[in-house]
Amino acid sequence: MSDRILLAQMEFFGRHGVSDAERAEPQQIDVDVELEVDLAPAGKSDDLADTVNYSRVFDACRDIVEERSFKLLEAIAEAIAVRVLADFAGVMTVTVRVRKPGVPIDGRLDYAGVAIERRRT
Repeated sequence: MSDRILLAQMEFFGRHGVSDAERAEPQQIDVDVELEVDLAPAGKSDDLADTVNYSRVFDACRDIVEERSFKLLEAIAEAIAVRVLADFAGVMTVTVRVRKPGVPIDGRLDYAGVAIERRRT
């Protein structure tokens, strides 16, 4: 299937990082989610009930990033993927990209990030 829903450049603030100092104050975390889902029914009906509600996916991502605390970006991405597959039955595959612009590295770096893909079993 080649149908996809894209939620790009979602920006949240959460307490994430390996050190206590990183988790002391909320930091920017950027998230992209790509959902593989059959969009033909919604394309034909023009009915929200026939697709994945973007707002609900956004809220799930925000909840994970802003209400929980993780040491690793990998854990944030995994939590989002698990939640999306659990809460949205029509999603066959989810790709999650998580970026952290404020990584404490001694040198120039735009961001550190991870990308994962999980499929419904």
